[in-house]
Amino acid sequence: MTTIYLVRHGQASFGAESYDKLSPNGELQARILGRFFQKILKDEPVVIAGSMQRHQQTAHLAMNECFPDTQVLTNNAWNEFNHQQVFAQYEPRFEQPELLKQEVAKEKSPRAYLAKIFEGAIERWTGGDYHHEYDESWPHFKNRVETAMQNLCDELAKTQPRYAVVFTSGGVISVAVGKILELSINRTFALNWSIANTSMTTLRLVGNQPQLLSLNEHHFIKEVQPDLLTWI
Repeated sequence: MTTIYLVRHGQASFGAESYDKLSPNGELQARILGRFFQKILKDEPVVIAGSMQRHQQTAHLAMNECFPDTQVLTNNAWNEFNHQQVFAQYEPRFEQPELLKQEVAKEKSPRAYLAKIFEGAIERWTGGDYHHEYDESWPHFKNRVETAMQNLCDELAKTQPRYAVVFTSGGVISVAVGKILELSINRTFALNWSIANTSMTTLRLVGNQPQLLSLNEHHFIKEVQPDLLTWI
């Protein structure tokens, strides 16, 4: 029976001109994850990563700690939605990521403020009236992720490896879990906001259908360096 680990990338560069790059914290998170995999994975896994830089960096840093010769297969179906465009369409001045970072930094509760902006931006993106304004609409993103998940399950059901690890993003993981649990859009994106960097969401494959075993495991980060735990 195959176990699938959906891994969110390490901390990226929030507010930078290019978000799509791991921060020093993100690099360390990925290495800690890899050392944890070394303890729990008894066989070499099938490894897949989205094509974004943060996915690739996390995958290679983590696997170098446990199975350094493992091939990382790239599949852009596991890429995140364009969150910077989603923010910018909600509030045009946030087209410059550094302005969003500056505003968040001024708040007494930065995480709560960013959560409020995120909620509004996601509501606009998923609401149905503005799909034409986005490079990738919510229905297209949802269908892309659900198709990627089912294609993976179909392939793993044929080859039956013991483990598969997918390096991706919080939005992708939320949609995959939302599909399994039949969650509403609001509940799906409530999950997205809670998924920690380099956390693992674990699925068990029964036939060619995934069952949720665990969500957002990040205890291995807490055990090593609690202040390294991040969500942004």
